[in-house]
Amino acid sequence: MSYELPSLNGLRAFEAVARHLSFKNAARALFVTPGAVSQQIKGLEESLGKPLFRRLSRGIELTEAGQSLLPAVQEAFQRISEAAVRLTASDVHGPLTVSVLPSFAVRWLVPRLGRFRDLHPEFDVRISATTQLVDFAREDVDLAVRLGAGEWPGLHCVRLLAGDLFPVCSPKLLKGRRPLRRPEDLRHHTLLHNETYQEWPMWLSMHGVSQVDASRGTRFSDSGMVLQAAAAGQGVGLSRMALAEEDLEAGRLVKPFNLTVPSKLAYYICYPPQRENQPKITAFRDWLLDEASSAPHRNH
Repeated sequence: MSYELPSLNGLRAFEAVARHLSFKNAARALFVTPGAVSQQIKGLEESLGKPLFRRLSRGIELTEAGQSLLPAVQEAFQRISEAAVRLTASDVHGPLTVSVLPSFAVRWLVPRLGRFRDLHPEFDVRISATTQLVDFAREDVDLAVRLGAGEWPGLHCVRLLAGDLFPVCSPKLLKGRRPLRRPEDLRHHTLLHNETYQEWPMWLSMHGVSQVDASRGTRFSDSGMVLQAAAAGQGVGLSRMALAEEDLEAGRLVKPFNLTVPSKLAYYICYPPQRENQPKITAFRDWLLDEASSAPHRNH
């Protein structure tokens, strides 16, 4: 069901004038001119077809119609104000929803998440793993971690982890009929690509490797699958330390040669600037930065 409502600005002006019984004081409270308030009241009276104020020689008073309308208007504004307060409180104190890339969630964030819960049991955390960019205005997301250059319009972005690239593979590729010992040996092995970033051509070019066809190999939509295939001996992938660290420490992956390429991309913490001081966002952001600063090989 639809209703034809009077002007909201007119109702605001009416409530202010009725509260102060003065156009001048109402204008001061609304930060507008008395003339603007007078025009709003005039428009409201015309739309209702009834005068709301009686102009007297020494002031104004509400008409019978104005007296009838005022309680409803005040109640409506009070309910809107209370709803806004509840909504804001929910944003500040409700669950913390974090959007992250699936590979980053599984390989870096989730194994550490228990430490955040121990430090901040007052916050319930919800992890949403997706490669899609977040629309903070439409989605119920408080904070995101994304790989990029840190230039997302309208967002405050804090650099979390470097994104330098290096090759990784299964230890068994270092042996066998065609052992992987030099970059040129990559021509005998399958290249594993993350199709989103197209990184092998850059790495090969930077290290002067021209004998390897960077267009060939197997392509995946997620870096986690690249590492899984590499650990299974299916080829050689490029990775960042944040994702490969656990597999390297466990020996499931090795660096066939210690040749790294600095990347313009890094992992960033992103959120709308107006949420900067929300306790749950501040707590999670600071915890992420502490975890990153204490991670081994964090700059590689």
